[in-house]
Amino acid sequence: MTELVFVFWHWWVIALVLLVVEILTPGFFFLWMAVSGFITGALVWLVPSISLNSQLFVFSIMSIVTISAWKFYVKKHPIETDHPLLNQRGAQYIGRVFSLYEPIVNGQGKIKVDDSIWKVRGKDCDINTKVKVIAVRSTVFDVEKVQ
Repeated sequence: MTELVFVFWHWWVIALVLLVVEILTPGFFFLWMAVSGFITGALVWLVPSISLNSQLFVFSIMSIVTISAWKFYVKKHPIETDHPLLNQRGAQYIGRVFSLYEPIVNGQGKIKVDDSIWKVRGKDCDINTKVKVIAVRSTVFDVEKVQ
């Protein structure tokens, strides 16, 4: 039985495929595996006699190291954005004032925000009372009456 032999350019092709996968998926996971593939290919180019098991070991370790290094870097240097609440729709409304769409009875009512109706919790109030959103729990706003 013949042994499978990986030449350096095999690793570079794998790295290119991983880069394509990275382009098609969100996040930076496959990018670091592609970097590991390029590094493994460079190592095989410099030392052509390295066994396939050693190549796979180097690729695995480099993948773990590069992905872990990226996670550590992102944790220490979070990505700044000009819209930090973009994917937290409810949190965007904290501090804003709205009129009640339905009165708050027994601690529950509704407000209309743009084109959506949101449930609210707070002290009992009549319809059209101005309330301020003070917190969000799941899809329910906690509100307080505005004087």
